[in-house]
Amino acid sequence: MHPTIPTYLAPTPQRERKAGRTVAVVACAVLGVGLIGGALAGTWLAANEPGAPAEPVGYAEAEELWHNAPVDTLFPRTLAGPGAGPGGSARTWTRIVVAPDAPCSPAVLARGLLATLRPLGCERVLRATYTDATASGVITVGLVFTRAEPAAQRTLGPGLTTRLGQDVPPALSGPGTVAARFGAPQRASWWLNAPADLPVVVTAVSGFADGRPVARPQSAAGAMAPGRTDATAQSGLGHEAKGITLRFEKLLRTTATAAAKENAR
Repeated sequence: MHPTIPTYLAPTPQRERKAGRTVAVVACAVLGVGLIGGALAGTWLAANEPGAPAEPVGYAEAEELWHNAPVDTLFPRTLAGPGAGPGGSARTWTRIVVAPDAPCSPAVLARGLLATLRPLGCERVLRATYTDATASGVITVGLVFTRAEPAAQRTLGPGLTTRLGQDVPPALSGPGTVAARFGAPQRASWWLNAPADLPVVVTAVSGFADGRPVARPQSAAGAMAPGRTDATAQSGLGHEAKGITLRFEKLLRTTATAAAKENAR
């Protein structure tokens, strides 16, 4: 008589089959993870190849600031400019006029800049006019938002003012303010800047608050050149235009970075 096989031993062959299936499933899973990991690694390597730089932090958020950020954030009521004046003197600018956002057109952009930005996707233009602490000068600041890819933006900035020549930005007047007589004939000095890490071009054009016309506007670089004795140079309007442009670039970068951190939470 053969001994009776205990019933708890009978399922052993089934466990072996399940174990075999489990090994196969695990192997497939490992293979799948390996393939996915390889694909992700390939994507990461492609994104980090020379010529394919990563998108700067806040770049995508900056594209939407023109309608997402409050006006007092984009155009502060007052803006400090330590070291922005001639000889490193301090400047403070006060906002006196704000225009509604506008489509990219010759009414709000110089023609050369408009032609440069249209192929990149010129999105919207925001403008405001400021005056200095003495109310003797006025400055129109423009924030031009684009859909430029990061690579295109990086090539846009260097030498933009020089490349565009006498492409002076339009002035924004303000009835009932010290900028009431600030128009095309009153533009004295200007500057443009396209930061490499933001899809934005910042423009500024300055003039005298008393409405005097200027025969030949000068870029900020020209107005700031040593030895200049003309009224535009002596008044520091070149320093004003360049100084306020750089402050707005920094302000936009700070705002966009803060928005990116908020979105990442």
